[in-house]
Amino acid sequence: MTTFTIDDQNSITAFGSAEETTAATATPFDSFASQKELAGLVAGWPAERLVAVWNGLPGVEPVKKFKNTKIAASRIWERIQSLGEAATPVAEPAKPNADKNAKRGAQAPKGAPAKAKASKKASATKNTPKAKTAAKTEEPAGPREGSKTAQVVAMLQRKGGATLAEIMDKMGWQRHTVRGFMAGAMKKAGFNVESFKPEGGERTYRINK
Repeated sequence: MTTFTIDDQNSITAFGSAEETTAATATPFDSFASQKELAGLVAGWPAERLVAVWNGLPGVEPVKKFKNTKIAASRIWERIQSLGEAATPVAEPAKPNADKNAKRGAQAPKGAPAKAKASKKASATKNTPKAKTAAKTEEPAGPREGSKTAQVVAMLQRKGGATLAEIMDKMGWQRHTVRGFMAGAMKKAGFNVESFKPEGGERTYRINK
């Protein structure tokens, strides 16, 4: 099933599966796989962000506002379906048996097998250099000082780690954003994050040294 992500730069990306989403995304993101999930995600968003998401999609006619979030979600979902098609693996058709005379005819395109790649990433925006830069950022020497990753790492390196609520409050994220960040960005940055829930306590994360 195609899974879509939207990051804090309002860049929407389509992936062939949920596994590809967490493996390929290095920045905090929200994810959704249906119009219903998208509608629930944007229900609490300010109107300005919905307008920014729509106006950032390629080939759309810019708008100044939407009547309500339900209409915004419906129009955005309909528009990004082309991204989902681009992210879905295309099976290569079987080659018909050719006799000696057929060899003289047209040959199969040299680049045909490339269409069968399953992890092709399609970005929803053309003019979002910030989002592209963020997706490429990988710092094997450690997170950049002051970055979101560095802030989360500092919290998780404390003796008792950090609770889900503390991370949400500090970073201004939602629950699923924190979970996605731990499974994607932290793992990709080389950190072994332990998740546990003390008896009577709340979900806590810490880095295993």
